[in-house]
Amino acid sequence: QVQLVESGGGLVQAGGSLRLSCVASGRTSSRYTMGWFRQAPGKEREFVGAITITWSSSSTNYVDSVKGRFTISKDNVKDTVYLQMNSLKPEDTAVYYCAASMRPTYRATSYQESDFGSWGQGIQVTVSS
Repeated sequence: QVQLVESGGGLVQAGGSLRLSCVASGRTSSRYTMGWFRQAPGKEREFVGAITITWSSSSTNYVDSVKGRFTISKDNVKDTVYLQMNSLKPEDTAVYYCAASMRPTYRATSYQESDFGSWGQGIQVTVSS
């Protein structure tokens, strides 16, 4: 089992930036898919972006609403995946969750929650107007 812990959330003004971190521990792998989801009040949890790492490649994809503003990166030494969020908007306000699959998973567009077996506890991001 893999344990995930998010950090870096908080309150920021519209147009600002935040970087979320997700540290993995336990039965991690050098080949994996890590995803970010978010859930706004009164809404269903939605896919934000994902990174898939294999021995020879790294690929990312994002939901259209965050393309060009959010970037996912990884630090293999620290077993950490980051979600850099720039040009934040009030509609980005949500609880953000990281999720992990220790088996590389490729999707053409969006990932589903069922693609991931491990989840973090979630962290609040609030963007004020």
